[in-house]
Amino acid sequence: MRAPLSWLREYVRVDASAHEIAHRLAVSALDVERLIEVGVPDVDGNLGHFRVGTVLEAGKHPNADKLQLCQVDVGEGEPRQIVCGAWNFGAGATVAVGLPGALLPGVEAPLAERKLRGQQSRGMILSERELELGDDHSGIIVLEDGAEPGTPLVDVLPIRDQVLDVTPTMNRVDLLSMVGLAREVAALCDGELLPVDVEDPPILHPEWVEVAVEDQVGCPRYFGRVFRGVHVGPSPVWLRARLHRSEMRSISNVVDITNYVMHVYGSPLHAFDRSLLADGRIVVRRAHAGEELRTLDGTLRQLDPSDLMITDGEKSVALAAIMGGQESEVSEATEEILLEAANFEPIGILETSERLGLRTVGSNRWEKGVDPYAAEPAAILASRLIVDLAGGELVGSVDVHSGLPERPVVTLRPARTNHVIGLDVAGQ
Repeated sequence: MRAPLSWLREYVRVDASAHEIAHRLAVSALDVERLIEVGVPDVDGNLGHFRVGTVLEAGKHPNADKLQLCQVDVGEGEPRQIVCGAWNFGAGATVAVGLPGALLPGVEAPLAERKLRGQQSRGMILSERELELGDDHSGIIVLEDGAEPGTPLVDVLPIRDQVLDVTPTMNRVDLLSMVGLAREVAALCDGELLPVDVEDPPILHPEWVEVAVEDQVGCPRYFGRVFRGVHVGPSPVWLRARLHRSEMRSISNVVDITNYVMHVYGSPLHAFDRSLLADGRIVVRRAHAGEELRTLDGTLRQLDPSDLMITDGEKSVALAAIMGGQESEVSEATEEILLEAANFEPIGILETSERLGLRTVGSNRWEKGVDPYAAEPAAILASRLIVDLAGGELVGSVDVHSGLPERPVVTLRPARTNHVIGLDVAGQ
């Protein structure tokens, strides 16, 4: 798992440096493969060369059909003329600008003023790939409105970061999450664990959500939520950047939200296009003999009666905890989704995954065992993001389980502990 430290520090307040955090984690419960420096080099005031800009004018270059000639306000009083090859923006756009002298990631020479087809260009309007925020180079970054021209770009985007590449031991699946890592860092580095502060969206127009779990051994808990009026589209750049640095590909705002929340809590989620489910319902059962499912990777899977399936009562729509099916996939046409935040029995998921030769980031977590109590906060965070980033309205919620396990209590005897380890550790 890769954990950007700028993201991790949202959940733990600690004075330790990145290298100290990496060292302490390495002697704890996981392997720290490396500490990766990503983004804009932080040398000789380089970050100051990157600013927020507002495009005042944008039009066709007089001497080139594929270039735009722009006037950009970067907070200097007079606008800068910049030549740009992208066409996904126009006048009024808020953009990321590199000024002359800026050193881009992986580039040895700093930016310099130069003439492009006879017109002076006094900077560069930047794409995600040029800042190592993502792989997209088809257009430049268009920022959300609000940041003033001249604002340091580092205050708006994580253009500079350090990423921990870690591999927890098999018994520490909790460390496959930002919250779990934050808890560990707080304990190891005398830090303060910070809550995930999010408000659950209200249900203003409640609808019935039908979920039936026929195999409660394989699926001890199914937390389902329904949203209407969803607008599927690109994710904001901050979300794409976090997923990119966590080695996840951005797909759409809804799918990205499920992957983002999985990284926060370690509890995988899945979103279905509810309009493609028979009567909009969910039934969790074992596969029927001879049943098939075409998964999201396009492969037609031959199912075994031991495989746990998510169905709509008529057909299978997902391999539980492993991969969704193509038939219920969220697309740009989706307006209604059913969000799954469930809990699955690990051994059965491992056996199905191995039999099919299908390992995913989700199955990797489920087969080790995921905290059943993580489903609800994961659903709440995902709900907040779906409302805020995809414009959806939460209209229904259901939590199906036969009783959650009691939270374990660890009893510690300070006197006995001190005797065993030979130290005098205060009880508090």
